[in-house]
Amino acid sequence: MIQETFLRLQHSESILCAMASQIFAAYISNGNVDHTNEDEYIDRAANVAIKLASRIDRAVESDDEKGDS
Repeated sequence: MIQETFLRLQHSESILCAMASQIFAAYISNGNVDHTNEDEYIDRAANVAIKLASRIDRAVESDDEKGDS
């Protein structure tokens, strides 16, 4: 029987999870992932998602980050 896991992700964590899963799916679709390197590609997808989010955060000022003028 599979053990259930319950997670309570913050909003930003769930966004990164969605980004990483799409990146990971692309790796799978390209035939890069097999049972021997799955963890490596999961880590790679997570790192790319974090890098993308960090660059966007630096490049874009959201409405709630703007100071009162």
